[in-house]
Amino acid sequence: MAAEKIFLIGMMGAGKSYWSQKMAKWIKSGGYDLDYLIEMNEEKTITELFQEDGEEYFRKVETKLLKWFKEKKKYVLATGGGTPCFNDNMEWMKKEGVVIWLDESMEVLVERLSAEKAHRPLIASYDNEKLAAFLQNKLVERFAFYQQAHYRVTSDQINETYLKKIIQKHGS
Repeated sequence: MAAEKIFLIGMMGAGKSYWSQKMAKWIKSGGYDLDYLIEMNEEKTITELFQEDGEEYFRKVETKLLKWFKEKKKYVLATGGGTPCFNDNMEWMKKEGVVIWLDESMEVLVERLSAEKAHRPLIASYDNEKLAAFLQNKLVERFAFYQQAHYRVTSDQINETYLKKIIQKHGS
């Protein structure tokens, strides 16, 4: 298992998209965002897909685009928060590469997401208390999947030094 293929999983607001770009530079590869690729491919926002086509359709598209990465040799992919929980995606990612769970604290998630509500229709109407409860429930639902990651990186470890160590451990 080489750190040529890295999957970042975790809750919305955990920093997956941000770190995928940083880590991609370190391994001199592409950094991708699965939600962005879905939107490009479907020519709809994630919200529109959920509303117009339903979650089942969205999850099929998500899995199809995830598996497209089988053909790529080197990348860092920021997945959607729910990606590991459907269609055996977690098993597939673990076979393909290194799966890193960015396990950011609830306080940080709420702080980051309350500033991004306008861009996240799912949580747009929530005050911070409702947002925290929503995120806590999602985390409970997803925990069994997230904990299967090769690495669980908690708040105090989500930094350049620690993430570079993980990549070096799997260097070819």
